Amino acid sequence: MIVVDGHEDIAYNVLCYGRDYRRAVRDTRRLEAGTAAVQQRGNATLGLPDALAGRVGVIFATLFVAPYDGKDDQPWSKYSYKTPREAYQLAMQQADYYHRLADENPQVRLIRTQADLDAVLATWEDSPETSDPQLGLALLMENADPILEPRQFEEWYERGVRLVGPAWEATRYCGGTGYPGPLTKLGEELLDVMAGFNAILDLSHMSEEAYLQAVERYDGTIIASHSNPRRFRNSDRHLSDLMIRLLAERDGVMGIVLYNRFLSDDWTKGSPKSAVPLARVVDAIDYVCQLTGSAAHVGIGTDFDGGFGTESIPDGLDSIADLLSLGTALRARGYAEADVTAILSGNMLRKLRQGLPVK
Repeated sequence: MIVVDGHEDIAYNVLCYGRDYRRAVRDTRRLEAGTAAVQQRGNATLGLPDALAGRVGVIFATLFVAPYDGKDDQPWSKYSYKTPREAYQLAMQQADYYHRLADENPQVRLIRTQADLDAVLATWEDSPETSDPQLGLALLMENADPILEPRQFEEWYERGVRLVGPAWEATRYCGGTGYPGPLTKLGEELLDVMAGFNAILDLSHMSEEAYLQAVERYDGTIIASHSNPRRFRNSDRHLSDLMIRLLAERDGVMGIVLYNRFLSDDWTKGSPKSAVPLARVVDAIDYVCQLTGSAAHVGIGTDFDGGFGTESIPDGLDSIADLLSLGTALRARGYAEADVTAILSGNMLRKLRQGLPVK
């Protein structure tokens, strides 16, 4: 049993906030105690040692850059962009970071092919020949503005990007969270180019109009890496029942975000952690399973350290090391072992494999 996490902003946190991913979570918390990083991002939940200890075997690791918000005196200001060229440069720094991390750490491997994926999974097999387990990173671009023009996606593919989410807020490619709008002409062209590379389309953050257009237009593999049902958080950031059903009809998978604000309409920053128990995550998973008629279309996309910390994740979870406890909670709810495995890893692995070249 391993866990696949469909969404983590690892490089962004390293380059923007200095959170060394190689450190254990406890060490990052100790070093950051009382600093602005904790005030802005919360207490850290990510670290390579903790991921390995928690049997997190594969992560969709993001290249994320945010549009300039008019502020120049914030820690994130240097990692915002005003032009596509600036977005490109910032995202390329993050890609370079992941390549260095893998080059310098034998416990990390970039997943660019099915052979890479199989090599990572083999390190988690319980056999005398098994070496130390490896963490596999599949690169996911969250916000496609770093793609200078649709044809330039080829460069990103060569750098290892296998998944692309066209939106965050509105981008040149489509409407996004808080900014309704359709796929633009550039967005349509981008989807066509991505399809030629068999890249995975990440629908999270796309406006509902753009989402519906993309599901109909894109013939390749689709996921929603980190989105919850609107039943639990009623905002355009999340998926309506129709959107979930259409995703399932295309054999897509959505990753449940383990952020209390996205699991409750009532929880706000400063609310007690205990107000959102681990059982609420199981409720959200079960909702998708009941709506779609199987356990084949839901997984985990924690979005950990994506602007919130341990204070803001469900009670019973402290860090990335604790995700296997979701399996215990699912079993207690009556889920069969095969379904637990599918939810924690199998569903996302199925989609990832579909979007990878053989070698």
